[in-house]
Amino acid sequence: MSRPIVILVPHFAPDTAPTGEVITRIVDEFIVAGRRIHIVTSLPWYRTHAIEEGWTGRLVRRERTAWGSIIRVHPFPGKSKSNLFRRAVGFAGFSAIAGVCTLFAGGIHRRPAAIISMSPPLTLGLTGWLAARLRFTTAIFNIQDVFPDAAIETGAITNKRIISAARWLERVSYHRSDAVVVLSDDLRENVVAKVSSRHIDKITVIPNFVDADRIVPMDRMTTYRRELNIGDEIVVMYAGNVGYSQSLTMLLHAAKKMPNITFVINGDGAARAELETQAAGLPNIRFAGYQPRDRVGEVLASGDIHVVPLRTGLGAVSVPSKTYSILAAARPVVAAIDPGTEVTRILEHSGAGVSVAPDNEDVFTAALQSMVANIDEAREQGRKGRQWVETHVSPAAVAQSYLSLIADIGV
Repeated sequence: MSRPIVILVPHFAPDTAPTGEVITRIVDEFIVAGRRIHIVTSLPWYRTHAIEEGWTGRLVRRERTAWGSIIRVHPFPGKSKSNLFRRAVGFAGFSAIAGVCTLFAGGIHRRPAAIISMSPPLTLGLTGWLAARLRFTTAIFNIQDVFPDAAIETGAITNKRIISAARWLERVSYHRSDAVVVLSDDLRENVVAKVSSRHIDKITVIPNFVDADRIVPMDRMTTYRRELNIGDEIVVMYAGNVGYSQSLTMLLHAAKKMPNITFVINGDGAARAELETQAAGLPNIRFAGYQPRDRVGEVLASGDIHVVPLRTGLGAVSVPSKTYSILAAARPVVAAIDPGTEVTRILEHSGAGVSVAPDNEDVFTAALQSMVANIDEAREQGRKGRQWVETHVSPAAVAQSYLSLIADIGV
C-alpha cells in the first residue's frame, strides 16, 4: 500500500480562495488514484477575512475522512488586509501551529511519501521542510506567487530590512526543499535566478488547471444578473481578489468612456473600499462580494467579457488562476499584463482573447471597446478558450505530475 501524502496549505474547501480550490481539486484526483491524504490547513476565513460562522471557538479542529484527515488551524486574521505587519504576525502564528500539526498528521509513526507545502505564505516553505526532516520524508514546496517580489512591485513592502529578511527566507526555503514546483516558465526563470547552480534541477514546472466539469458554459442571462439588477446589456466583469496587484482603477476609466456598458467587480480585498469610493457617481459599475464555490460558473457566465489586469512587473511572478476558470466558462478575456508572460501565451495559443500592455488606461479601454464592437467574434473567442481548456489543463494530468514527482524523488 502506498504511503500517505501530507499537504500543508493556507486554504482548503470549503474556503473560497483560488489556491484552496486548486489544491482541493488536486486532492480529489489523488483520492481517485487511491492515495491516502492528510491535510493541514486553516479554518475557513478568506471570504470576509474573518473566521466564518460555524467554525469559531477552537484553535484547532480535526476531521476524519474516508480518504484520510483534515486538521484546521486558526489563521489569526487581522481586520485589515493592508496591515502587512499584522498579517505577517498572523502568518507566523498559523505556520508555527500548523507545523506542529503537520508532525502528527496521519500519525507520527507513519512516514509519509512526501509533505507538500504551498506559498504564500512564504513561511510554510521552511515549516514544511522542517516537518519533512523530522518525519524522514521528502519536502515539496509549491509556489503559487513568488514572494516577496509581488509585494515589492506593488509597493506593499518598502522596508529594506523586511525585504532582506523575506529574501533570505525565500532563498533558504528554495535551497532546503527537495523540489520546488512553480506554475510557469516565467516563474521558473525567476526562481532559477535566486538559487545556486546545484539547486536548479529541483525546480519543476507544473501548471495549474481548471475543473472543466464544474465550470461549464452557461446562458448569460443568469440569476446572478438579476440579483445585481442587470438586464441583457453587455457586461464587462472582473472576478477575483480586489487587491493592489490588480490595476482595477483602469476599469473605472473604461466605465467612464463606455457608459452604455455595465462593469462588475466581483470579489473582496484590501483595495475594494478605496475602489468603491473612487467609483462613486458611476452608475454603470456594480460591486459584489465573493460567492459560494458552487456559484462560480454562474458568476463567470454573467459576464460577456472578462478582464485580467495585473500591474507592471507582476506577470513574471504570478499566474492568475482566474484565467483558466474564465476560459472554462467560454468567455473571452482582455488581459492587461506584461508581454511575453504566461497569460499572454495562454491567450495566444487558445485564441481566447487579447492582451495589452499593463497600466495603460487608454489602450485597455480601446481593447474593450473593440471587443464590444465585435461581440460575435468575442463570443467565438470564448468558445475557443473552452476547447483549449478541455484539451490542455485537466486536473487528472496535473495530479499525476505531482505523483510522478513524488515517485522520482521519494526517500
